Amino acid sequence: MNPSKSPSEILDIAGSEVRISNPDKVVFPEPGLTKLDLVNYYLAVAEGALRGAGGRPMVLKRFPKGIDAEPFFQKRVPENHPGFIDTATLHYSSGTSAEETVIRDAAGLAWVVNLGCLDLNPHPVRAEDLDHPDELRVDLDPMPGVDWSRIVDTAYVAQDVLDDVGLVGWPKTSGSRGLHILVRIAPQWSYRDVRLAAETLAREVENRAPGLATAKWWKEERGESVFVDFNQNAKDRTVASAYSVRSRPDARVSTPLTWNEVRSARPEQFTVHSVPERFSDLGDPHAGIDDAAGSLDGLLSLAAELGPAEKAPRSGDGSGRRMSTMPLIEVARTKTKPEAEAALDEWKARYADVVSLLHPADVLVDGMRGSSSLWYRVRVNLQHIPEDRRPPQEKLIADYDPWAGKEWPGRPAS
Repeated sequence: MNPSKSPSEILDIAGSEVRISNPDKVVFPEPGLTKLDLVNYYLAVAEGALRGAGGRPMVLKRFPKGIDAEPFFQKRVPENHPGFIDTATLHYSSGTSAEETVIRDAAGLAWVVNLGCLDLNPHPVRAEDLDHPDELRVDLDPMPGVDWSRIVDTAYVAQDVLDDVGLVGWPKTSGSRGLHILVRIAPQWSYRDVRLAAETLAREVENRAPGLATAKWWKEERGESVFVDFNQNAKDRTVASAYSVRSRPDARVSTPLTWNEVRSARPEQFTVHSVPERFSDLGDPHAGIDDAAGSLDGLLSLAAELGPAEKAPRSGDGSGRRMSTMPLIEVARTKTKPEAEAALDEWKARYADVVSLLHPADVLVDGMRGSSSLWYRVRVNLQHIPEDRRPPQEKLIADYDPWAGKEWPGRPAS
């Protein structure tokens, strides 16, 4: 046995045995939380966590090297999984499929945490009906320079729109910088319809609060606003569910709120240390969510009234690629976020004379989904720099290829 590892611990959870390997491993150094602490956290909030993730196929987002290293995404359920773990086979538009993990009880929660999962990332469908989502997800994602009060204002506009179309929104902190609003719906519509409904909601929020909220899909076009991210409803997307622990240094939790709390709440209040006591004292603010399933008819009718969303212009070179309406340059592509930040710092040092003209939202450092992990793209929008002073597009400071060595139809391995 590796002397640096603590002995495994066997937990009896409602009659199911779950082995926790290396239980004393410190996962969050700042608050001093171990793997066993995280297991105990999820057991304390199991009722709420299972309301958000139970019975749904989920992508396993694993942090085997801790929160300071990039996680990897595992769609396929691990071999030799225990009997209390169910599975469901999802088919993707790419033509691939994966037998994914489905948890249904507290033992399942402990098991996925033991694999190195911090947050839970379920699909918006039940394992019993994989083609018809029963949850529409609204992700309020602030651009750099946008403070919490503007996110809250956008959330209340979204609540008004939902109320007008006969739907009930259930807010929660994202556990990062934004807010999520979950909407239970009857499982009667396709993914395409649900995404259209979500896009329509986003467009209507933007119509009611121009300058505050945006439905523009392309990041460089949003400015300093709150993006109402409708694409989280695409078939291959997942979001961190209620009571998920996020990989922030303070072990922040994606926490359900009442609408009366949204104005006064702050994301940093809700951590692995504080949420179990809140759950014990107040219960789960989303306890009634499954009894509030509604219809998408109102949003789909509004979609017909608004007409098709504006599409970005396409390149005239025959590639079919979208053309940005903004003067963008790309700085780097990297494997990790620290490498991306280092490349950005190097670029800023080269062009120190114009960096002060950039607005916060002009600097775009995006985590991009690769085959099994994130990679990072660094771009700069030069819209606020006079044309005669704009830096040129140059050779990338770093040029990481996340697809190197990968094979799929139409692309041989390199």
